[in-house]
Amino acid sequence: MPRCEQVPPAVDTPVDGVISRMRALDATLHPRDGVAVFNRVYLAVTEAVDRYVDTGRFADPHAAITLDVRFAQRYLEAVEAVAGERVPPACWRPLFQFRRHPGVRPLQFALAGINAHIGHDLALAVVDTCRTLDCAPADLEDEFDAVGDLLVSLEERIREDLMPGPDLLQIADPLTHLLGAWSLERARDATWTAARALWALRGLPDMAEEFTDRLDTAVGFAGRMLLTPLPEPRLGSHQGLSFGSGRGESTASGQRR
Repeated sequence: MPRCEQVPPAVDTPVDGVISRMRALDATLHPRDGVAVFNRVYLAVTEAVDRYVDTGRFADPHAAITLDVRFAQRYLEAVEAVAGERVPPACWRPLFQFRRHPGVRPLQFALAGINAHIGHDLALAVVDTCRTLDCAPADLEDEFDAVGDLLVSLEERIREDLMPGPDLLQIADPLTHLLGAWSLERARDATWTAARALWALRGLPDMAEEFTDRLDTAVGFAGRMLLTPLPEPRLGSHQGLSFGSGRGESTASGQRR
């Protein structure tokens, strides 16, 4: 297994275990690796969820923890699939294929990962959680909305940190126009609809499988568009201190030297 994609096995404390695995993964990836950029973003979200749990912000903390862990497992399983030279879900393939492309910027990597995780994984995680807790999607709506609100607030920070500046350059930058075609809020709304549809199809496994496959393909197509290589802005660009900053030199495998 390549060192750059090793993920430690899960531990007993659910959310803390997920955080530990993502931190360990981050330590093995070069910071400019597209997977590392998304991993840092998602780690920040998961740490925020953990704080919400610790401070009693969720009405049903058990449901929130279950949803968060099921959600994270989908991403970590995609990482493990690539590490094991297996094919990940279609929604994740563009990020892994373009992770080291010099023409793709950090913000594109971050949003392509969010697109895959929200557009596909979250719908399946809702269904997984419903099966685990023996409940319906409507029973998880508050937890779903709370996690979604965290992601929306974080998306604003990501765009501010990773978009090139100044404002005049942003208007002229093709990245501005590319990313204007995608919205996290719209993706979240579509995911909630997809989760409800999958739950309604649970007694029709063939149709549920076809629906899931088509959802996976469609989300992967959107991710590929988000990762369209772009020229760098003429006036240069800045990169966020926490999500897209580079440290050290990369090797062909994406490891730090």
